[in-house]
This record gives sequence, structure tokens and C-alpha cells, in this order.
Amino acid sequence: MSFTSLKELIELAEQGKTTISELMIKAEVEQKGYPRDIIIEKMAEQFTVMEEAVRKGTMSPAMSRTGLTGGDGNRLYQYAKNGFSIINPTTLNVAANALAVSEVNAAMGRIVATPTAGSAGILPAVLVHALDSGNFTREQIVQSIFTASALGLVVANKASISGAAGGCQAEVGSATAMAAGTLVELFGGTPEQVGNAVGIALKNSLGLVCDPVAGLVEIPCIIRNGLHAITAQAAADMALAGVASVIPPD
Repeated sequence: MSFTSLKELIELAEQGKTTISELMIKAEVEQKGYPRDIIIEKMAEQFTVMEEAVRKGTMSPAMSRTGLTGGDGNRLYQYAKNGFSIINPTTLNVAANALAVSEVNAAMGRIVATPTAGSAGILPAVLVHALDSGNFTREQIVQSIFTASALGLVVANKASISGAAGGCQAEVGSATAMAAGTLVELFGGTPEQVGNAVGIALKNSLGLVCDPVAGLVEIPCIIRNGLHAITAQAAADMALAGVASVIPPD
């Protein structure tokens, strides 16, 4: 089973009265030949790596090898704890999470490319935030990552996840769309609402160029991860509220 369009993915989920994550798990079982519990166990391992990167970069400064960047994830996390931020401190933690993962990447730490290293902070940021909220179990979070996988697979098949080829919309834009759609399903939204979240997120990043300073995945990549993690949440809320993407996500 290979998903070539989001329309196809949504229709399959609706026709089967199932979720996008379940479709992706089924596809993985068919392609890999592993039983369902092994597939989920492997994804749980991926989430562990994501969470470790978040904790590492928020609890202490993660400094890049070049010295260009570092410590902002921890800095923002500490600032949010003061409770005097302009936006809700809890929401600000999402940005801190994303900065943290991106800084761990720049420090040559271990991350999960979701879908790329340059955009690896966004999905872990919103997932760990959802876990920390206490509203979801770890098992629910792990299940939701299959939604992100399916959405990323469609983007990779239909367009590009390479910043060099498609600009930063292909990386940060794709990651934002993956995270937004994942949150919608996690919060009980319909497959159609998942599609709207993806469309809203991608339109927000339309034309986003890949312009790394000194040719490194640090500036402006790290800050973009932080800002777009919050964008993913906003796009998900819009979709759950009934806001539709006028331009189809495909």
C-alpha cells in the first residue's frame, strides 16, 4: 500500500471508518512483514529518541559544534517558567521543545528526522507537549506518529521533503503539516479535518525559502522550528474549529 495523495488517504480512512494512523500501521505490517505489536514497538523507540532530545535541550543548554547557536531551547523553557510571557507559558513550551531538538541536532546529538534533520524539532515538540499535558497516554502519542508518517509519505511521494530542491516549505512546511494533521487526529478530529490542517499549514509556509547562514542547518532553521511548532498547533485548532483549507492540500 503506497499513498500517493492526501485525497486518497482521506477517502480510504472514511470508507473504512478508520483513522489515518491505522491505515499507516496496516501498510507497515504489509510492507515490512512484522506483526502489529513489533511495528508499534519500533515506533515507540522513535518517540523515546524524540522525547530525549526535547528533555536534553530544554533542561540544559545544547550548544552547536560551530558556536553559532545554542542554549535557546533552555533559555525559552526557563523564561516560560516565570509565567510572565506574552503568549500562554504552556504554549511557549512548545516552541522551547522545538528549539531544543534542533539544537541537539546542531550539537551532533541524536534526533529523529521528521521528515528531515532541519525540521526535526516540530513534530517532537507538539507530541511531547501533548504528553506533558496529561491528556494522552504514551500509547496514544505513539499511535499518532503513524498519522505523521502517512502525511510525510504523501508529501515525499507527491512533492518533496528536500529543502535544497523545494525550499524550506519542503522541510519546515512539511513538518508543520505533519504535526498539524497529527494533532487533529490525536484530538479526535475527522480525516477531512486532518486534510484541512495539512492544507492550512502548507499554505502558511508557501514560498518559504531555504537560506541557511554559512550553509549550516542552524540559522534560521532552529528558530523556524520553534515558531512553526506553534503554527502547527494553531492550524490544528483551526481545522478542529471547522476552518477549511480553500486550496486542497494536495
